[in-house]
Order: sequence, then C-alpha cells, then structure tokens
Amino acid sequence: MKRIWRGYINASLILKITIALILGISVGLIFGEDAAVLAPLGDLLLRLLTFLIIPLILFTLIVGVNQTNISNLGRMGGKVFLYYLLTSALAIAVGLAVASIFSPGTGMTLDTDQELDVPENPGITSVLLNIVPENIVAAFSDLNLLGIIFTALAFGIAIAALRSSDTSSELGEAVYKVIDGLNEATLNIMKAILQYIPIGIFAIIAETVGNQGADTLLSLGSMVGVLYIALLVQVGFYIIFMLLSNVPLKTFFTHVRTPMITAFVTQSSSGALPLTLNAARDMGLSKSLYGFSLPLGATVNMDGAAMRIAVSAVFAANIIGDPLTFAEMLQVVLIGTLASVGTAGVPGAGIVMIATVFVQVGLPMEAVALLTSVDALIGMGCTALNITGDLVGTSIIDKSERKRMNGS
Repeated sequence: MKRIWRGYINASLILKITIALILGISVGLIFGEDAAVLAPLGDLLLRLLTFLIIPLILFTLIVGVNQTNISNLGRMGGKVFLYYLLTSALAIAVGLAVASIFSPGTGMTLDTDQELDVPENPGITSVLLNIVPENIVAAFSDLNLLGIIFTALAFGIAIAALRSSDTSSELGEAVYKVIDGLNEATLNIMKAILQYIPIGIFAIIAETVGNQGADTLLSLGSMVGVLYIALLVQVGFYIIFMLLSNVPLKTFFTHVRTPMITAFVTQSSSGALPLTLNAARDMGLSKSLYGFSLPLGATVNMDGAAMRIAVSAVFAANIIGDPLTFAEMLQVVLIGTLASVGTAGVPGAGIVMIATVFVQVGLPMEAVALLTSVDALIGMGCTALNITGDLVGTSIIDKSERKRMNGS
C-alpha cells in the first residue's frame, strides 16, 4: 500500500486528472443516475477548494500590496478592468458570428408549456455597492469576493503604511511577517488538496455524465456543438493576444491546464479560484497583480458566460423563426457585456444572464427553460473559458508591467 500511495503522490497531476476524467465518463455512462452515489466525493472537493478561497485571496493580496506601490496598483487595476470589458464584448461577438454561421435551433419547435423561475439579476449597481461590505464577517461568510478583495486591499495598504512609518515600522514589519507566514501555510494546504483533486473530479464527472446521459446531448447537440466551436475560436484569440505580448504559450498551458480542467468539471469560476491563484504563482506572475485580478475576474469577467448569451440568443431566435437582425446583435453585445459584469461565478448563474438579455431583446423565456436541460454540458466549457480568460489577461498585463519597469 505504501508503494501504491507513493506512486500516486509522485505521478503527474495532469496524468491523474486525465485518468480521472476517463474513468468518470465511463462510470457515468455505465451506471447512469446510480453514479450519484459518488456525489459526496465531489462535494468534498468543492468544499476543500471553497475552504481555501478566503485565506488565499486575503493573504496573497496583502502580501502583494506590500511588494509594490499604490500607483502601480491603480495602473494595473485600470488595465484589468479594460481587458475584462473588451474580452467579454469580444466573446459575445464571436459567439454571435459562429452561431450565425451554423444556425443552431433551426427547424426545432418550442414547448410553450415550459416555465422557468429566473432569479433577479443583481445588476451592476448592486455589484459596485458590494465592493464595500457592510461588515467583514458577512463578506467572509457570504463569500463576497469583491468584499474580500476590498478588505485585503484596505489592510494591505494599512500594513504598508505602518511599515513605512517612522514610529510604527517595527510593528508593521511584525504584522507583515505573520501574514506572509500564513500565506505560506495556506500554500502548503493547497499542495495537500492538489492530491485529492483527481478523486473529486472523477466523482463529479461520473455524476454529471450519469445524470445528463447521451440522449440529452443528442437532442440539443447542435446548440452544444456550436457553443464549443465558439469557445475554441475565443481560445484562438487568446493565443494571438499572448503571442503579441510575448507570453510563452508552452509555459502558460502547462500551468493552467489543471485549473482549466477543474473549472470544466466543477462549473464554478469561484470554486476553481484557489487553483488559478496557484497557477499564477507557479508561472511567476506578480502577487500584487494576480492577487487582485483573478478574484475580481472570478466575479466580473465571464467570457464563457458572455459567449453563452450570444449562442443562446441566436438559438432562441432560430427556434421561433425570426433570426436576429444586425441591430439586435449589437444590442445583445451591449446588454450581454453589462449583464456578465453583474453575475456571480457560480453554477447556474449563466441562466440569469441569458434571461436578462432575452427580456431586453424580446426573445421567448420558454427557450431559457429548454436550455436548462443542457445547462451542465454548456456550463462546463463556459466556466473553463472564464478562468482561462482571467489567466490570459493576468499574464498579458504582467508582461506589460515588466516591460514598463525595464523601460522597454
């Protein structure tokens, strides 16, 4: 047993995850809904990852703030916001273009008896207000990522001010050393959790495949297929952006494949956040940058979800036999980009965005109910693209910051 365990520990993580995916799909297809018995193993993985979110964001960002100056944070923040807005708009445009070419939903009929109770979209105003939590405990207990980021920035800046003070520098250094030590301890916990990820992925994928089955995929195969084609086109744009910014592709994809696969399986940008932070650290990116950009991206940067809006809109319009006009497509791009900013990175949140856009453009809500049948299959690819976009943007901005520091 010791030899087997040692072999498992020493094996490549990506090899273990690949085997877990294959086994999970096989078990799901063979046992169907009975594979749900494995659900607790998958739930444990999600709990472990969620458990690390707060300490990772808090300690990483506080340490990062103390390794740069405030003016750099403001400049990097501006770049991050601009990147997130532009790539979300690009994702919707790509989704509209690809969906218009392949026309998913043409010839299908809509079941008008289907109804869906869609939660209210929180909106951009609510998102902005949530940046400042009413109290720290509530922000932590509700896993309000924007509130946690604000808290980390506030304390990080305060500790930096203490360290540079003539009267309190020793106290500031003492507090910083404690935070830095807690950050390293959190990373050690992360290393232990990495060993459990293949087991959790196996359980989640087996349950998902077992519940969805092949019939659901075949019935809405055109919609799912077109969406994944659009996702690949968006990844192609990411690759072009990285090549133009001299980001090494091999290094990038070597480090991000684990968070990509985990996001794909868990369908949660927030849940995969500990792994995206870990990947950024392994790539040697700036702590002050990724400690801010990745938690923010998990909340407001939804390239995959934005693309889902576009494909779903074309799909719904084709079902009712009234294809979108160019003006309506521009409306989808504008409303979809704004809606994606106000949607949390958790499973099922994409349905809220789609419903918001459908109401504004005048598309039938019954189509939203139809799309929920393949929510898991669509959500997997979209979530993987979400965190990929976050990491691409962080890598590009890190490169630009390094060039600026080097004066080139």
